[in-house]
Amino acid sequence: MTQVSPFTQQDNAILDRILESRRSVRSFAQDIPPKEDIMRIIRAGLLAPYAAQAVAGQDFRRFFVFQEGNPELAHVAALGKRQAKRMAEQLRDDLAANPSLEDQAQGFLKRLERLAEMGIPGIGTAPYYVVVAERRGIPPAEQQSLAHCLENMWLKATALGLGFQLVSVTAQMGQDREFCSVLGIPQGEFGTNGCAIGFPVKRPPPVERPDAREVTKWID
Repeated sequence: MTQVSPFTQQDNAILDRILESRRSVRSFAQDIPPKEDIMRIIRAGLLAPYAAQAVAGQDFRRFFVFQEGNPELAHVAALGKRQAKRMAEQLRDDLAANPSLEDQAQGFLKRLERLAEMGIPGIGTAPYYVVVAERRGIPPAEQQSLAHCLENMWLKATALGLGFQLVSVTAQMGQDREFCSVLGIPQGEFGTNGCAIGFPVKRPPPVERPDAREVTKWID
């Protein structure tokens, strides 16, 4: 029996257009997007898959929205710089123990040092900084679930004409007691990640991708 899709060709064409339009935005306008749009983006994130068996049906995902100008955002920005400094120090120790990694890791070390000095792009540089917290479970799958969540949010932001930037250092900040205190979550019970959202100053150019046929092997 031929299965009939509940979605039309037009639905699929729109989805393809959104997928192809998704970009990382790093420059945001000062205009503040409506809170209703941010809630629509959060709703999309809430619909993303999660490790239901691992967290045994508990409340699995929470969202925290910091708007530009909020005093707590300046506090979080300082915590982000501190986290980048910690990561740089740890990487220096790792390189001292294993000098063979220096050529590979030197660029990343310089980036961490710059972030520790200048601050984390996306925290205070966009109208909204959104943190997502995912409950840890057994087996640990919180970062995989967060990746699904952020992808949903990214695509919804794209569909709404908003810019989106991952703030990946948020994953390491989730281990910080002070950061967890700001969010009001118990330290160690949640994994975290985050993003910046706002109107883009300009649309990034198209990104080249290989033809799917060139990177696909059919195993019959």
